Amino acid sequence: MEINSEANSAPSAIIDKALRTAMSAGWEVRGTTSPNPPVGAVMVSTAGEIVGTGATQPAGGAHAEVQALAEAVGRTDGATAVVTLEPCRHTGRTGPCTQALIEAGIQEVYYLHSDPNPEAGGGAEALREAGVNVTQLSAPEGMPDALIPWLKSVQLGRPHVTLKFAQTIDGFTAAADGTSQWITGEMARQYVHEDRAHRDAIIIGTGTALTDNPSLTARFPDGSQREHQPRRVVIGRRRLADVGENASNLNRLGFEQYAKIDEALQELYASGARDVLVEGGAGLASGFMNAGLVDWVQVYQAPLLLGEGISVLAHPLTNTLKGAARFSRGQVVALGDDLLINYVRVPRNASPHKP
Repeated sequence: MEINSEANSAPSAIIDKALRTAMSAGWEVRGTTSPNPPVGAVMVSTAGEIVGTGATQPAGGAHAEVQALAEAVGRTDGATAVVTLEPCRHTGRTGPCTQALIEAGIQEVYYLHSDPNPEAGGGAEALREAGVNVTQLSAPEGMPDALIPWLKSVQLGRPHVTLKFAQTIDGFTAAADGTSQWITGEMARQYVHEDRAHRDAIIIGTGTALTDNPSLTARFPDGSQREHQPRRVVIGRRRLADVGENASNLNRLGFEQYAKIDEALQELYASGARDVLVEGGAGLASGFMNAGLVDWVQVYQAPLLLGEGISVLAHPLTNTLKGAARFSRGQVVALGDDLLINYVRVPRNASPHKP
């Protein structure tokens, strides 16, 4: 981890530990904070001890810094704050975090990402003007960063999109007879449920909705539902209300339906969604890919060979290697005999980055 300052008084090992703790706290609240970012914050006392940890609460609730300050009450004078996002300086539904830090007597602030929001940004400068030492950090190696989808969403003006699918070693999502349950093992399937609980929405196509009649809930191994449930979205021109016995169940579960991909993303962003997961169907996957709307890909790879079957995509994206959509490999997770491989879309003429 690089510390870009010559005026640091806290040992770098303590700051590194605090940053990792803050990043873990932010990771835990993913999916519950939108449209606000999932920020983590840690307070380090003058003795070098972590005395407060906080994370962004659901919209309208306390920000991460305020949560951490509350836990560290009485031990913040002269202390250090380590935050995953530059503290905000504006007053919205809550007060500015910069002012809370100043009033608590914080003397040093370390942050990971600059705030891209013009209204909230500029907190680092406001803190410096108040006499607080401020340093921007680089991310520690190997730590998952909950803020990347939110930051990308702000940049794009639409939700960050992850395309998820399970496939065999030879690249098929289902056998030639259409069967696909289950390609992956139990551990991978439970990981999917954990991941769902950290998303703002799950998107499928009408074909998947009508064929599989999915609930798209985030569940524990015993079948009970997790506390946070993502919004459930169907994209397609066929109205669910007109298509038979599955329609009543899908409507009962509160599925939102949109005719087109761009319409869905526009409405989801306007209503606060920042991080969405596309789960279903080769046709829908092709639509997102052809529109250039896939930012990350999650591949659950099972140790199976079919030789023939149904492909991930229903339509070709290009007929040349030069025209192929390119991704860089991010985190790889072993889930029993299966692998989860995360990939990040590489923009043309840009260097790759990892999640």
